[in-house]
Amino acid sequence: MKKLIGLLMGLSLFFVLAACGGDDSASGDSSDNDSGNDGETITWKLGHLSNEDHQWHKTAEKFAELVSEKTDGKLEIEIYPNEELGSETDILNGIEAGTVDMTISGETMQNWAPEAALMATPYAFENEEHVKSVVEGEIGTEIENAIKEKVGVTPLYYHLRAPRNLTSNDPIKTPADLEGFKMRVPNVPLFMDAWSEAGASPQVMAFSEVFTGLQQSVINGQENPVDLIHSASLYEVQDYVNRTEHVRSWIYVVVGNEQLNSLSEDMQAAVKEAAKEAQAFGMDLYETETAEYEQMLKDEGMEFVEVDQDTFAEAMKPAVENSLSEEQLELYERIIDAAE
Repeated sequence: MKKLIGLLMGLSLFFVLAACGGDDSASGDSSDNDSGNDGETITWKLGHLSNEDHQWHKTAEKFAELVSEKTDGKLEIEIYPNEELGSETDILNGIEAGTVDMTISGETMQNWAPEAALMATPYAFENEEHVKSVVEGEIGTEIENAIKEKVGVTPLYYHLRAPRNLTSNDPIKTPADLEGFKMRVPNVPLFMDAWSEAGASPQVMAFSEVFTGLQQSVINGQENPVDLIHSASLYEVQDYVNRTEHVRSWIYVVVGNEQLNSLSEDMQAAVKEAAKEAQAFGMDLYETETAEYEQMLKDEGMEFVEVDQDTFAEAMKPAVENSLSEEQLELYERIIDAAE
């Protein structure tokens, strides 16, 4: 009997030790997965506001393809357009919470990093070359660093944006035409202040709600580049594109700092290499498609109205200067000087 008990105790100890050894092994596999070295495929979720035909989405698809190729399928990116994962602000909050990994964001990030407001300050940029010189220069680097530190995301590549224009169902040529004009703006305090100063009645609304808001006359107009005006089919509910060209800007494709840093150095390098190639791909689309979007809007019946841009700039200038902090104002002045 004693021998039998001893044998049973020995077998029990063997199984306990074997189980502990198995747990150590599983823990090691999990650690490797987190760092992107071995194990199962890592999947990142990228949510954004444009539709599947938009250049941002096409470029994101190219980026995802390049990332998969350069990481041998160890990192896959799932893309969710049309605000399927929520608004831009929702997704930025989701990245912080760890429920989403990537998005496409610009001046909305000023709600965390005030420097991001300078990505889309009304009438700060004279032309496209001015924008590129800023985003690819010292000022752009400062804004990127602020975004990394304060928003918790890393810019991977950027898109130039066509100028933002005001759409409406009656022509708007001067700020005097804005009296009683209810318009949608994104969740950007500076936009609210600038349009209020110019005489409009702006209100924040998710982009996915704009079409219905216009259709039901909750708002009378909105402002966006021609590509987003077309992708949202706003030509069905708006008659005019008023060439205010009040904002020239860029927008980043960003990933959570934690998500990026969890990858091995080789995988991080692969992601950045893919981003560089996606940047070139997206720029080609921008250059070829922007003029096409304007023509498509005309073909859909929208009329483009020439406006007094200097008058709009003067009307908005007090709000711009009053809305900017001392630090933002210094960046703003440097951006203005960069055009000279």
